[in-house]
Amino acid sequence: MMPDQQKTLKPIGLPKEIVDRLASLFVRFLHIESASGAILLLFTVAALVLSNSPWADAFEHVWETWVGLQIGAFEFGRSLREWLNDGLMTLFFFLVALELKRELVLGELNEPRKAALSIAAALGGMIVPAAIYLTLQAGQAGQPGWGTVMATDTAFVIGCLALLGPRMPQSLRVFMLSLAIVDDIGAILVVAIGYSSHLAWWPLVLAALGLVITRAISALGFRSFPLYLMVGVFIWLAVDASGVHSTITGVILGLMTPARRWVSDERLYSILGQVIAHPASDESSRDTKDRHTLQMAEVAAREVLSPVERLEIMLHPWVAFVIMPLFAFANAGLPLTFGGIDSSITLAIFMGFVLGKPLGILFFTWLAVRLHIAIFPPELNWRLLTGGSFLAGIGFTMALFIANIAFSESLIDGAKLGIFLASVVSAVVGLSLLVWLPGRGKTS
Repeated sequence: MMPDQQKTLKPIGLPKEIVDRLASLFVRFLHIESASGAILLLFTVAALVLSNSPWADAFEHVWETWVGLQIGAFEFGRSLREWLNDGLMTLFFFLVALELKRELVLGELNEPRKAALSIAAALGGMIVPAAIYLTLQAGQAGQPGWGTVMATDTAFVIGCLALLGPRMPQSLRVFMLSLAIVDDIGAILVVAIGYSSHLAWWPLVLAALGLVITRAISALGFRSFPLYLMVGVFIWLAVDASGVHSTITGVILGLMTPARRWVSDERLYSILGQVIAHPASDESSRDTKDRHTLQMAEVAAREVLSPVERLEIMLHPWVAFVIMPLFAFANAGLPLTFGGIDSSITLAIFMGFVLGKPLGILFFTWLAVRLHIAIFPPELNWRLLTGGSFLAGIGFTMALFIANIAFSESLIDGAKLGIFLASVVSAVVGLSLLVWLPGRGKTS
């Protein structure tokens, strides 16, 4: 191609600004979350059906199958359910932390007073439900399960909002997504701090060393995901051996992931402008300048997205359509005989979610706005916030995750029943309020 011909070429499409990339990524995130809510519901129903069928024992036996490595006296392994809950769920929390990092650096939470609104709501949605639960379970066998009522299920909440279509403003979706993300981060910190025991300090020192190595290779400019994966696995094994719940590894590594891109739009288009066609000769297979330019353009096209964005795009479908449905399939089984179920635990969880979540979110939000710590984004009002606060009572996935850690085998069925009932009632009440309550224009 001649230089004169190159000058006549017109760019195809407009360059993407940061806001364009974030908007498309956010819309993609919402679409996947909405679809995954339906898949999650399907696998939940399947687990309930199988756990109440003639194949119930076989179904349970599959998840209790031991999987691991044994060499002489050395043994490393756990049940299939535990590998899913401790191992694959680490990827879920890694994705949650990536989304939080992106929102903090580039998204809605980049504005301190808007971020304060979601953070205040999330704190209220954790503290008040836990307080109600502890009030009802003080001194009883279910007292250690207070963390169960603290989290919100992102997929089901976004799925419920999707049912209402364009009637719901984007500001509510952004607020609920931010709230759920902060909520989930808070819940996993609760797991790491409140439900870890028998700490071994040397593995924690090794985990800290792994984090230092991660930061060092990032500072040196290494950009290979497999390298970070190897270091991440090492950190996960060290944290797991320490007695701290290993899923916290996903949160820490997610928050450490760079949210700034390496190649700017200007540099990308400058590199692409140097790309010329390979000559139609034997020289095309040699180590030519053209080939180096094409290789540089390939790297630039990839690195125009930040590591946070690239990892989100890569992991989100796997987490939404594989890991979370498998988690529900493995953990949502509940024999519907109701014999031997501790109804006090069921009631405490139900009240924590259905009453505590909306009370906590609304009160802490009102307090943050009243103290001028936070502001409402455009189009968000108290009617929408009230409906959304009830939807936040859908704790399902995270609630099951914490319940499996917090409750003994004799109490877990009562906890599961409370989680199911609270999630259904919260969804129905929240959707009804969003559809029927008249709006209020003022937010303060």
